[in-house]
Amino acid sequence: MAFLKVVPLEKALNVVDSLPLKPEIESVPLSEALGRVLARDLVSPIDVPPFDRATVDGYAVRAEDTFMASETEPVRLRVVGEVNAGDEPSLELKPGESVYISTGAPLPGGADAVVQFEEVDRDGDEVVIYRPAYPDLNVMKAGADIPKGKLLLKRGTRLTFKDTSLLSAVGMAEVPVFRKPKVAVIGTGNEVILPGEELKPGKIYDIDGRAVTDAVRELGGEAVFIGIAKDERDSLRSMIERAVECCDMVILSGGASGGIRDLTASLIEELGEVMVHGIAIQPGKPTIIGLVKGKPVFGLPGYPTSCLTNFTLLVAPLLRRLLGREDEVRKVKKKLAHKVFSVKGRRQFLPVRIEGEKAVPILKGSGAVTSFVDADGFIEVPENVEILEAGETVEVTFFG
Repeated sequence: MAFLKVVPLEKALNVVDSLPLKPEIESVPLSEALGRVLARDLVSPIDVPPFDRATVDGYAVRAEDTFMASETEPVRLRVVGEVNAGDEPSLELKPGESVYISTGAPLPGGADAVVQFEEVDRDGDEVVIYRPAYPDLNVMKAGADIPKGKLLLKRGTRLTFKDTSLLSAVGMAEVPVFRKPKVAVIGTGNEVILPGEELKPGKIYDIDGRAVTDAVRELGGEAVFIGIAKDERDSLRSMIERAVECCDMVILSGGASGGIRDLTASLIEELGEVMVHGIAIQPGKPTIIGLVKGKPVFGLPGYPTSCLTNFTLLVAPLLRRLLGREDEVRKVKKKLAHKVFSVKGRRQFLPVRIEGEKAVPILKGSGAVTSFVDADGFIEVPENVEILEAGETVEVTFFG
């Protein structure tokens, strides 16, 4: 096949949408649910509290027994027992009876109010009450906090500690969430080495592998760094085959252009199918989208800014869809800090950093590490635009 048949970005995005990956649901223990995305609406299976309970220490009474109480003519009720938090009361109050009760304890049968401890006197086996109680005084009714059947959390919620606390309160031990896609990450290049190795002449430390791996994890996916393949057919082929076997999709950085040592496209074609090789954008033109054994394989450019821009444009939407997080793209409108020039006929994505209400273009080139590290995100310059003037409103798409 002829490589680098450049296609518009929209066509590449349509190809990504057509890839044979669908969101999957799994059930995880509540203890492992923090940060995961709910795959279904959740409703409460119980009332909270599950019984009428006292909100103060005092005496559980039948309210009607206290209606005639006053400072001058108090009502005396016989104390026939005691109920503490955690007890299962078997008592049934009869007219003229009361029970000592602690905060949080379930009301005994027949009781419908609690008179606070500080507002009564105790006289032997009687309690002396000086003012009338009304039904439900100092009582939290069953379901008053959370009624059974109430919608707790909606599908697509990314669970915070408050959400997991809520689920714990209704007794949910298992939570249905979207399964984390497992993504293999492969770096390429004879010149690329891992941090900690000796930096010999002509070598550079890996940034793409680290950046892509952690970008996948930041989105909520599971990333597996396979390693750095040499610019040799056997080395790269072995890593792609291993990645396809263990993961749901594969991301390679570097080795995507049409140069003599760039093997990615030809190997993907050999092992499966190249669906896109070349997108009409700058930076990041030599990007590959393919399939190997039904698994999506992305070949991203080697320069860090190009790599992460195309990750954000192409891979991140797929990961968000699989994770149930399609509505979480972060964008903001700012004023362009100064004039920028673009190449007419090429759709450009320009890294910028945010300074207050300004978007400051970073013009060091996509090969500079700091072009990516200093950037908060990027802006799009349409293909028919050669100049963006200072002060123009631009939309910044954030990395991450």
